Amino acid sequence: MMERALLRLLRSHALRASRISSSCFLQGGAVPRRLQHVRALVSAASSLDKVSQFELRDLSASRHKPIWEAWSRGFADVAGGPGDIVVPFMGDSVPDGVIAAILKKPGDAVAVDEIVAQIETDKVTIDVRSPVAGKIESVTAKEGETVTPGTKVAIVAVGEAGAMSVPSPPPPKEEKVAPPPEPAAPAPQPPPQAPPKTPEKVPPAPAASQSQSPTEVHLPPKGGERRIPMTRLRKRVATRLKDSQNTFALLTTFNEIDMTNLMDMRAEYKDAFQEKHGVKLGFMSGFVKVAVSALQQLPSVNAVIDGDDIIYRDYVDISIAVGTSKGLVVPVIRGADHMNFAQIEKTINTLGKKANDGSISIDDMAGGTFTISNGGVYGSLISTPIINPPQSAILGMHSIQKRPVVIGTNIVVRPMMYVALTYDHRLIDGREAVLFLRAVKDKVEDPRRLLLDL
Repeated sequence: MMERALLRLLRSHALRASRISSSCFLQGGAVPRRLQHVRALVSAASSLDKVSQFELRDLSASRHKPIWEAWSRGFADVAGGPGDIVVPFMGDSVPDGVIAAILKKPGDAVAVDEIVAQIETDKVTIDVRSPVAGKIESVTAKEGETVTPGTKVAIVAVGEAGAMSVPSPPPPKEEKVAPPPEPAAPAPQPPPQAPPKTPEKVPPAPAASQSQSPTEVHLPPKGGERRIPMTRLRKRVATRLKDSQNTFALLTTFNEIDMTNLMDMRAEYKDAFQEKHGVKLGFMSGFVKVAVSALQQLPSVNAVIDGDDIIYRDYVDISIAVGTSKGLVVPVIRGADHMNFAQIEKTINTLGKKANDGSISIDDMAGGTFTISNGGVYGSLISTPIINPPQSAILGMHSIQKRPVVIGTNIVVRPMMYVALTYDHRLIDGREAVLFLRAVKDKVEDPRRLLLDL
């Protein structure tokens, strides 16, 4: 009877864990950490049918250690011991990372969930936190080391007592033994042998190196030099941008926009907008709405090449390029085609804060069908942006400057902005690119077109 009860208990736990894991998979979410080894549990439980009653009796006879205790102990060993700080799961597309900083050293106190180290990946910075409170007993990883999920970073002595007992230094006794070797002081004899003009042989060495490369001119640095390794994020951005140049047939078309009407609308309604929605009204939300309308009008700009096929998207996810101190990140406004001005502004503010404080996640940057880059915030007058792979086009905004323009028969001064569209000429023809940029220009210069869907 007891064997059957144990069998039913294990099967019920395995079935429940399997359902939770399957639900997470179908919804596109990550499986909870405590269920990451659910397959082992399910397979082990299913194999119980083959276990003989004699083996079950032997297993259940150990009343001091219940069977479920043995199961859970196996999972704990995979994730590390109770005092082990290990690298967490970093995402399906992030197999490894580089330890950018170790914030604790041996002997330091650490609290539960306190950050001990930071790992820099190709996309984001991930914190490694302590699962227990105590003191750091030892640090097993080094800065600059490449680590994978599950790698042990440090060991924590749980509780202050355990940590205080760690320092047991026997080296001072060894230092006292050091004086005896000193009597064997034939060492002073080599110095007199040094004068055979060995230092005079050092100058010829540089002469030999100069003769090997006579065309090179070496000038002394004027103010010093510093050499620091590139961050993973910087290397990843550099690789992606170079791949973009090597893969896409890049071409850029330009136009200029009279910002008068959009600026007047913003000046007239910005106070009422902030009072109602609790967020400031900027120009970026207007350009996002305009870009969405233009992408729906010209769907090839929102498409992408996949092998020998073209994938047309019926949705619009706008990526916004954000420059941070650690490098360029591109968070995504998902479902921008179903958002109003206030929702877009709130989303931009949230993503911008995450990008600047380093808390932005991989999910915040995954996907995107079209990118907008605003170089005008840095004073750029005109530029040719590079496509963000695997997208097919990017819109570049620039600074607003007052310039003389001809309206009718008069020359007037208007706030003007140059805009640029870089596109993949393999997929997007010049006609479509020019029409897209023209649609952006028309809707920004006359925002009423957005309401009338023109």
